[in-house]
Amino acid sequence: MLETCAKQKKAPLSRDIRTLDDIRGLLDALPMANEGPVIEARQRDIGLTKPRGSLGRLEEIVFWLCRWQQSSIPSMENPQTCVFAGNHGIVQHDVSAFPASVTALMVENFARGGAAINQLSAELGAEVTVRALDLDRPTRDFTVEAAMSEDECVDAFRIGMEAVNPEASLLCPGEMGIGNTTSAAAICHVLWSGTPGDWVGSGTGINKTQYDRKIDVVKRAKACHGTSVKDGLDVLRCVGGREIVAMAGAIIAARLLHIPVMLDGFICGAAAAALHETSSKSLLHCMVGHGSAEPGHRLLLDRIGKRPLLDLDLRLGEGTGAVIAGLIVRAAVTCHNNMASFGDIGISPDAISGNQN
Repeated sequence: MLETCAKQKKAPLSRDIRTLDDIRGLLDALPMANEGPVIEARQRDIGLTKPRGSLGRLEEIVFWLCRWQQSSIPSMENPQTCVFAGNHGIVQHDVSAFPASVTALMVENFARGGAAINQLSAELGAEVTVRALDLDRPTRDFTVEAAMSEDECVDAFRIGMEAVNPEASLLCPGEMGIGNTTSAAAICHVLWSGTPGDWVGSGTGINKTQYDRKIDVVKRAKACHGTSVKDGLDVLRCVGGREIVAMAGAIIAARLLHIPVMLDGFICGAAAAALHETSSKSLLHCMVGHGSAEPGHRLLLDRIGKRPLLDLDLRLGEGTGAVIAGLIVRAAVTCHNNMASFGDIGISPDAISGNQN
């Protein structure tokens, strides 16, 4: 297991989680938002030197942060990027443009600070935490058996939980794992049916033959596991990857720590979707950074009821889209916290009330 940040703080959130039922119990008892800070933030927003509502989704972002940070003053002082890496048994079916060995090479690149996510996180001022999960032990071929045992799945979930810095102001989860767009497509197909083609995209640039194999692998995953799963956690165990499960664990740890989460693209979305299909309130603290170029991502977002902030045709993963959206979050916070009020510039609210729509 590899970690790039010098000082990683851990909260004892995972110590009592030993089974999937323990996770289900956790999802059933997640803390809800405190609307008091939002009411205060809205009162400040009304007095700022701008027409009411004129900053659109930037205002939505501010209220979202206040709601989940439990503060009327939103903060972006300490954002965190968590990148999880895992290998997949289904790569033996030649569904990816790259061999599984690339996963470990990219983890080394993250550690050296050479990847796209390192550059974008530096621009955001986010600490980067990397967890490599048993890269020398890929998940099993989920066309014939479950990708993970219950213990393996729970271990990955706990690793994800323990990676979150309790002092983070925003969490941006990301991943690296050759073959994981196939796993994400299988998660969606098992969760929501449709056709395999609804969920399968070109990933990192596969050819037509590989695309057809990918369709077949996702179809066989549904045939193997579709009748035996009872919720999203079962789906994660049967057709997910360790890095996908770890992202789910990080998302839930953030909820327990009152940290808002910016979701990344299709693979991160698949982790979130599995949580949503286990407990419909599990993603209330999450926004979506971007709509991926993977075609299944738009369908997934419709299913979980989320609207992305950006549309940049990204398909890299690593948390890149979430971190770019984090820059928008920082802009929203700066506006809200630093703008002058009408009172500051000597204008009475009564004088402008007639101009408000």
